[in-house]
Amino acid sequence: MSSGFFITGTDTGVGKTVLSALLAAALDGLYWKPVQSGATEGTDRQAVRQWAELPEERTIPECYCFGAPVSPHLAAKMAGARIELGRILMPKATGGRPVITEGAGGVLVPLNETQTILDLVLQLQLPVIVAARTTLGTINHTLLTLRVLTGAGARVRGVVMIGEENVENRRAVEHYGSIEVIGHIPVLEVIRRDVLLSVFDSRFDKSRLVSCRA
Repeated sequence: MSSGFFITGTDTGVGKTVLSALLAAALDGLYWKPVQSGATEGTDRQAVRQWAELPEERTIPECYCFGAPVSPHLAAKMAGARIELGRILMPKATGGRPVITEGAGGVLVPLNETQTILDLVLQLQLPVIVAARTTLGTINHTLLTLRVLTGAGARVRGVVMIGEENVENRRAVEHYGSIEVIGHIPVLEVIRRDVLLSVFDSRFDKSRLVSCRA
């Protein structure tokens, strides 16, 4: 079984890419985003390379990459293509490095007319980390995401909350979701490797992350 994590979120723009960059740097891993849309505005692979200061060989090319900044199923349709899960195969990690795999949007974002990111999660069989906001609304969005994942049989390793610290929202997510919040990324003035490593060192439960095999 491949090692690594699948990074999903409660919504688009929640901070999955920053979390992915942090884990790729801290765990000495590879980064992979199988399906990318919005490439005309730059790719997440480019952002992670810059933020985590990864050499090119530590990032894995996308299986699908579309220009339009819309849902993957629509971006594919606009490009005259269809996303096929059979073409998305787990890459072989070199040097035993974990593969930090980033999804697109949330778990029910459609990839084609019948399949969603959830189907990709189940196909790749990686333990999942959920990126969630700290702000108002996060309890509902996070609990819904957790319910979908666990109900489908996905292995959820924990939640990482992103934004200004909110102790009550963290407690509610852990209590009602029966889950651990394993990390917190505060608002960052700059995003670069040393900053990400400092956040990992001070704000993450390393015992939940150093072993990337479930």
